[in-house]
Amino acid sequence: MGTLISNDNSVDKEIQRRILAGNITYFAAISLFRSRLLSRATKIILYETLIRPVVTYGAETWTLTKKEEQAVLIFERKIFSIIYGPKYENEEWKSRTNRELLRDEERRKYSKMDKRAKDKLVRSPRENGGG
Repeated sequence: MGTLISNDNSVDKEIQRRILAGNITYFAAISLFRSRLLSRATKIILYETLIRPVVTYGAETWTLTKKEEQAVLIFERKIFSIIYGPKYENEEWKSRTNRELLRDEERRKYSKMDKRAKDKLVRSPRENGGG
């Protein structure tokens, strides 16, 4: 993949290049994201394993300004709006707002954390079928 290094320590061009690579990756897998056979959760996992690593490759070395941070967040919201799709409300289809997308994604993350916490709980012998 490689990273782009500039003399003035600007990562703007690198971020734009990473977002472009993320778009290319998305369009390579567009049939998966448009498929009605895959659940929303599966599409999010695809995003997290296929697209996000491409966009964030080398991010450990980035010093982001607000503008650059916004560019990455805009890209992520674009993908989430495709995954979550429009909603049917008051007998018409509406696009989800950024706030709704963020709320849905936060809800999904917290429910995932809760599931992990429940899986780590130590069960009593009675729950495991013992005396």
